[in-house]
Amino acid sequence: MIEGMLAEMQTGEGKTITAALPAAAAALAGVPVHVVSANDYLTARDAEEVMPIMSFLGLSVGCVTGDVPHEERRAQYDCDITYCSNKDLTFDYLRDIMKLETTRNNLELQSESLYRDAKDDIQHELLQRGLHFVILDEADSVLIDDAKTPLVISASRQSDDELLFLTQASDIADQLKEKLHYTVHQGLRSVYLTQEGKEYIRSVAKTLGSLWVGAIRREDVVRQALTAKFLFLPNEHYIVADGKVQIVDENTGRVMPDRSWERGLHQLIELKEGLELTQTRETLAKISYQRFFRRYIHLSGMTGTASEVKRELWNFYGLHIVPIPTNKRPQRILLPTQVYNNDQAHWDSVVKDIAKVHFTGRPILVGTRSVFTSEHLSALLHDAGLPHQLLNAKQDADEAEIVSNAGQEGRITVATNMAGRGTDIKLNDDVRSIGGLHVILTEHFEAKRIDRQLAGRCARQGDPGSCQAILCLSSIDDNFLD
Repeated sequence: MIEGMLAEMQTGEGKTITAALPAAAAALAGVPVHVVSANDYLTARDAEEVMPIMSFLGLSVGCVTGDVPHEERRAQYDCDITYCSNKDLTFDYLRDIMKLETTRNNLELQSESLYRDAKDDIQHELLQRGLHFVILDEADSVLIDDAKTPLVISASRQSDDELLFLTQASDIADQLKEKLHYTVHQGLRSVYLTQEGKEYIRSVAKTLGSLWVGAIRREDVVRQALTAKFLFLPNEHYIVADGKVQIVDENTGRVMPDRSWERGLHQLIELKEGLELTQTRETLAKISYQRFFRRYIHLSGMTGTASEVKRELWNFYGLHIVPIPTNKRPQRILLPTQVYNNDQAHWDSVVKDIAKVHFTGRPILVGTRSVFTSEHLSALLHDAGLPHQLLNAKQDADEAEIVSNAGQEGRITVATNMAGRGTDIKLNDDVRSIGGLHVILTEHFEAKRIDRQLAGRCARQGDPGSCQAILCLSSIDDNFLD
């Protein structure tokens, strides 16, 4: 990979069209280009928006989303420019890796000539044609927030003994007593077994079969069961939908329906929730976003929130940060932060502030950290007689519609941080005349960049708007002082 550039462009400044310019320049020079978005909706939208421009230039545009059949994907990757989601792009790469089955994978999948010519016997089965030039939208989300997220292709491993082993571990975890047998450290997201706990597990394991013989293995699986019980919370780290545990991405707030936790953790959470156990999985191929995107010959991207992580972007990816000034002078008003010392006063203030701004007719976007807190606030607004829209991982199929309508006069939208990226919140002249969109942050996120993303939903392209944080000391303590 050669040194690349990351453009820091504020939210709403036209990243889609900006990305089209270098994509077209590279494609006209004969370089295959991948333009990567965070989800299928944005991928399809951006591909459709740039199609007239690229057609005028004589360039073909492909689009790879989750609903594109496997047999059609090669044709999409064969286009001059291919728009794709980071998930589909990476998994298609892993599928090609599995077909090549050679120690020279990295080189062969970088260069189109080696990729297609050196493997004549299987080249017609491969989807992609090398990792040449990539442009990442919201690059910090992929390269920093999700950098080490494992992308895994796996197969079911039929093992009744393994499932029984996990069930027994869950039962033992329920028998253990906190402080006597184990301690939970929420800040470090870790569980530690005491010596008494290890002795108790050893004594119980004597009657449980051969999988319980090894001390390291039996202690590890019980620790995993305790982790599932205390450190992975419903409506925060996952939701239960259609009888399944579905992981919620803590950075985006979106459901990741095709992902599962490793080392039995997923099945242990299913046991906790009283669900039917899925089969344990055997890993066939695995890579992280960090390793994958570093394999491109040229890596580049755009984001509105790169300043806080510029050192990491340079050290890990060789990316220079280039600030791009806004098209129009920003009019965002940042109001003083309010901090309360208990939940009751905090949420009372949030509801009162929403009601006060709602009375003026201005639209309001309220940001929360989890599904649970978004639903809690929704219930409070319902009791106060304030009509609103709720957006969290349980409504992610309606995300684009809900967010795009959040700028209408009098609209109240309560959302997790999934509302911080992607779909534009457009305002009409009537809304602009009364002050534009008002954003309320009810909790600080672990990454300051996510706060900036939510604040950046208002006052875009010279529009008026305001933002205020209304916080509770107890939530700050829980999240930052452990």
